[in-house]
Amino acid sequence: MVGSEDRPINGLQTGVPKHVMDWVQEWADICTPHDIHIMDGTLEEDTQIKEMLVSQGVLIPLKYQNCFLARTDPRDVARTESRTFISTKEKIESIPVTEESAGKLGNWMSPTELDNKVKELYPGCMEGRTMYVIPFSMGPVGGALSKIGIEITDSAYVAVCMRIMTRIGAKVFEALGDNGQFVKAVHSVGSPLKGGVQSEVWPCNPEKVMVAHKPDTYEILSFGSGYGGNSLLGKKCLALRLGSAAAKKEGWMAEHMLISGITTPNGVKRYITAAFPSACGKTNLAMLQPKIPGYKVTVVGDDIAWLRPDENGQLRAINPEYGFFGVAPGTSFNSNPIAMQSIFKDTIFSNVAMTSDGGVWWEGMGEKPKNLIDWKGKPWRPNSNTPAAHPNSRFCTPLSNCPALDSEYENPDGVPISAILFGGRRPAGVPLVYQATNWEHGVFIGACVKSEATAAAEHKGKQIMHDPFSMRPFFGYNFGDYIRHWLAIGKKLKRPPPVFMVNWFRRGHDGGLLWPGFGENIRVLEWILGRASGTQAASGRCVGWVPTHDGISTADMGDIHLDMEDLLSTPTNFWAEEAKEIRQYFLTQVGDSLPQEMWNQLDKLEGRIAMFSEYM
Repeated sequence: MVGSEDRPINGLQTGVPKHVMDWVQEWADICTPHDIHIMDGTLEEDTQIKEMLVSQGVLIPLKYQNCFLARTDPRDVARTESRTFISTKEKIESIPVTEESAGKLGNWMSPTELDNKVKELYPGCMEGRTMYVIPFSMGPVGGALSKIGIEITDSAYVAVCMRIMTRIGAKVFEALGDNGQFVKAVHSVGSPLKGGVQSEVWPCNPEKVMVAHKPDTYEILSFGSGYGGNSLLGKKCLALRLGSAAAKKEGWMAEHMLISGITTPNGVKRYITAAFPSACGKTNLAMLQPKIPGYKVTVVGDDIAWLRPDENGQLRAINPEYGFFGVAPGTSFNSNPIAMQSIFKDTIFSNVAMTSDGGVWWEGMGEKPKNLIDWKGKPWRPNSNTPAAHPNSRFCTPLSNCPALDSEYENPDGVPISAILFGGRRPAGVPLVYQATNWEHGVFIGACVKSEATAAAEHKGKQIMHDPFSMRPFFGYNFGDYIRHWLAIGKKLKRPPPVFMVNWFRRGHDGGLLWPGFGENIRVLEWILGRASGTQAASGRCVGWVPTHDGISTADMGDIHLDMEDLLSTPTNFWAEEAKEIRQYFLTQVGDSLPQEMWNQLDKLEGRIAMFSEYM
């Protein structure tokens, strides 16, 4: 064990604020790493760390420019929602408290229990390893909407991925200054190297995984997992969980949303945000290549948005991230050519398959190669009965690689938002698109989002799950108070953006998808922007406003034949059952925490269902 006075400090040697260094040394005394490396964010540093990871077998060089493959432990492949906690003095601050609410809208841990966990897990956890100190900014460095964090980690893989996903280095310390507040993020894989023991290729400690958040003190404590969602602490942990808690206090919103710019054929540009659960097409929509000539879509961000009303009552948004952490399976030159043009440079892939010539492959990418090495490092052939790539395999890619990157992506003031979309995978009943009648109804729609479960977390199968606001795994405080905050933000907006629900995944009687999706989604966005500007008609239904029979353009779709009546239908029996289930969900999972406005909206929905009882 190395004492603090003998522990080498490498990397950045000047400009580290004293209050940061005091905090680092405090944790170094607990975790007892062999040495400390303070990251400066330079290319030279990045190259050196990657060379070390290659020599250790953690990263495998690929044939593309500065691209690598990492294979995780098969037990460490996704976010661990059941072991993710919010720690506040009172349970009701973190999650709704009802008789049946256990774990559905987050998990609470008392401060005393968390303190005991820290004392149990962290002493000596970095022994024999390097502690990397990563100064990072979520959002443009120094921006009014931005937040600074310092992550300490014993994973060099985390260090190089954080350089992609966030803005890191000496410039962050300069912006922080001598007394600036920062989010304190502590991560360990939980696998000390005692007595000179050789490290595993992917160290982790699955039995003891914990990801805890302390919103009152802006602290994150992650242990046992190296998977990105659990270890890249600027991402879901800061940008959404702590971010949403900070946003409530400070009058803004942290949301699981893409931000895209849409330019119409006549040159008018509008920005939208859209909240979809993980692996439900956020990245594909953010990088849309429109099938209607003259439209152009540009990317501000594909996953997280921080939104704030400006002094004129206009809602504006920034992308706090600096990279893409996208799901690989299903991504192809057909489904998302912009993503494919972005990922073959300066990218770290995880748990994808590798071709014989050092390339990558995953299901949905294209024709199956005759021979592959699968995500576990085993030979794979087209007749193998296991997937070549893990369903939650990822690419970690710089934003700057994207050929459709919006010119305003670094604007510290954000971009003005003209419409907000919610969505999910709903095979039945939910129309292709509908619009809320007002902001309060839009908040209700967000609170009622449901979707088939995805591979991004540890859930099994394709059950339909509630995922309100696509934030269910990411709420940093009580969901009922979160709804109240949305309602309060709406009152600060001079003209609140209209709210829409989209569903690309409705299926017909034969089980096939009714809507082609991908580039054709511009047709739905065209209607949405028309509604936002007051130039498109709509038809009233129980759910809100849906397009008229000819409201969505179907011109020049070639051999694609659509049943728009089926796509836009709102079956009474389905919605009667849906309303009943929503009421049960509110009662059992949210209880007394639910604002009265949501009960009122549910009553109105049931009234409209009765009114439209003969309208399919």
